[in-house]
Amino acid sequence: MKAKPFLVGLAAGIVGGAAAILFSTPQSGQDLRTTLCTNFSTTKEKMSDVRQQTKVVNQSIQTFTNEAKNNIPKIITDLKQSITTFTQEIEPTKNNLQQDLEALQKSISEIEQNIAQFTETKKKTQKTISN
Repeated sequence: MKAKPFLVGLAAGIVGGAAAILFSTPQSGQDLRTTLCTNFSTTKEKMSDVRQQTKVVNQSIQTFTNEAKNNIPKIITDLKQSITTFTQEIEPTKNNLQQDLEALQKSISEIEQNIAQFTETKKKTQKTISN
């Protein structure tokens, strides 16, 4: 939300409220002027507070933006370095796992061959017994 439209709306509300009070008040002229002056001073102080708070918010946003601009590249660099280090650290484990997988695949192939030979031998034996 932008501050300028907010402040314009706030000022319009204050003027409208003041006009409504002016036309609906049962006070005398002097009392009304005193009340208006008091209300005007109060409103002026509140507007000053709103301006101050807006400046503080703008400064906070600017500070946050600057810190983000300065820190995000550093965070990205650190993250890239961590990923590179992690990749280098797991390389030996990766190689060992690949060797183990190859050994398991070789063992499975040998077992399949043995089963095929056993099945073939069994069939030959049954043929011989049947004849």
